[in-house]
Amino acid sequence: MENLVNQQEWNQISEVELVYRSTVKASLRPILTNSREVYDVLLQSWDKNKIELQEQFKVLLLNRGNKALGIYEVSTGGVAGTVADPKLIFMAAIKANACSIILAHNHPSSNLKPSRADEELTQKIKQGGKLLEINVLDHLILSPEGYYSFADEGVM
Repeated sequence: MENLVNQQEWNQISEVELVYRSTVKASLRPILTNSREVYDVLLQSWDKNKIELQEQFKVLLLNRGNKALGIYEVSTGGVAGTVADPKLIFMAAIKANACSIILAHNHPSSNLKPSRADEELTQKIKQGGKLLEINVLDHLILSPEGYYSFADEGVM
């Protein structure tokens, strides 16, 4: 009887499937070589109705040649913050088979200075990336009028 129960329990386990589907041909994906290009790509995809209203956190996924694979919206929060769950960030990177990532979030106040929490999160995700062999190349703070790059400022 116990064997029958155990066998039925094993049949109740969900299957997990990892799938990445791109709607953009590899030859048409932009190659990003500097923070200004990254900012331009991110700003183009950012919801203009939210950039000065709500904080959002996104991750730009890149292949080995720094071609953009996609942008994943990690979270949308309030006026003063949002939650960036490292598990979701790396789930997206692994699912897209990304070799590197660039973190990004906006400050609705348009103040581009990173907070202590921004700095700590960047280091935490960078350490996680090392374990997974996913390079965290940069973290940008965006506003409609400009950006702050952790890499350009030597904070990475």
